[in-house]
Amino acid sequence: MQLGLVALGYAGVSVVAAALLYGRHLQELKYPAEASGGMWAAGDAFLWIFIACLFMIPTAFLVLVIARFEALYKTYSQLLLGLSVSAPICLSMLFLGENHLAESLADLCLYRLFWSPFVLVGIGVSRLATRFDRAKRPINYALLIEGLTLVIAVALIIRTAWAHGR
Repeated sequence: MQLGLVALGYAGVSVVAAALLYGRHLQELKYPAEASGGMWAAGDAFLWIFIACLFMIPTAFLVLVIARFEALYKTYSQLLLGLSVSAPICLSMLFLGENHLAESLADLCLYRLFWSPFVLVGIGVSRLATRFDRAKRPINYALLIEGLTLVIAVALIIRTAWAHGR
């Protein structure tokens, strides 16, 4: 029953997201010259952030539902740990191999780091819902890895901006 309600939540968010994206597409078709500007790109970014936040609502309920099952939640916590390990890998690839990295791989790493705050919130909600000791440790490590990577990424951005400003 509860999984059905979560699935219904995902379906509802998917319909809203599709309608928003279709409306944005129609605007781009109506105003093609204006749609290539930076303000439209910022609007697109805000739309994607809004859609990501909408998808976090049923995801939080899904986490609360699966938190009652130890084996399932332990596997989920290991998945979160694997996901969090991808953040420092992407950051190191961008920072150390910027001249030797394929553009598509660099874009993938940038997107992964851009969504890092949302992943961090998801891991935090998962940690709050954790009931079992075997699932707490991987989630704690995932939270630590994701948080430290985000702090290091922001520090590198500030350092780079400060070095170019001199």
